[in-house]
Amino acid sequence: MKALEATKAVSIFQESVLDWHKNEAPHPNPYPDGTLESTLYQKNHVDTIQWHIEDEIRRPDIALEEVVALKRKIDKLNQDRTDMVEKLDDFVIEMFRSVTPKPDARLNSESPAWLLDRMSILELKIYHMEEQVNRKDDSATKEHIEKCQSKLNVLLEQRQDLLKCLEELFDDYAKGIKRVKVYRQMKMYNDQNLNPSLYKNQK
Repeated sequence: MKALEATKAVSIFQESVLDWHKNEAPHPNPYPDGTLESTLYQKNHVDTIQWHIEDEIRRPDIALEEVVALKRKIDKLNQDRTDMVEKLDDFVIEMFRSVTPKPDARLNSESPAWLLDRMSILELKIYHMEEQVNRKDDSATKEHIEKCQSKLNVLLEQRQDLLKCLEELFDDYAKGIKRVKVYRQMKMYNDQNLNPSLYKNQK
């Protein structure tokens, strides 16, 4: 299993964001099935679709039945997002399988894949904040542009911080300073056997 470079992950997230926005529609995954790159691309693709559905559901003129339909799509995408994160954690576990942690190796509260999840969504925030900074329409006031530029600066700083966090975490795993341990999310709301609102209505 080859090592994952944090900067490579971010570049794949950025590629996915740009691909979706070319036509504001799903885009074919350019990476071979089952690869780490394909999983990273698909992870951001799910995030990008959900981002725009979350925008759409907040329209004040939207019909109630459409709200329900969009909410169900969001629930499905949330489950897909969790599934993709767990696939990424599987890659990380395999990446460091041969490393024997030191006796005093520490745990990390957040798995590498959930850190990658934050990095994926951050790239969407950066893309859309840059859109706001570059707006030319009359409703985009100078004050609005300045506020958005200030926010963009923070997001860009956060990108660098999260890159460093992921690199340091991988380095700690490689040295055995930290122990790779992953907990599955075990989400209940989509499970017909665990959500009382679902299983009580089963016939």
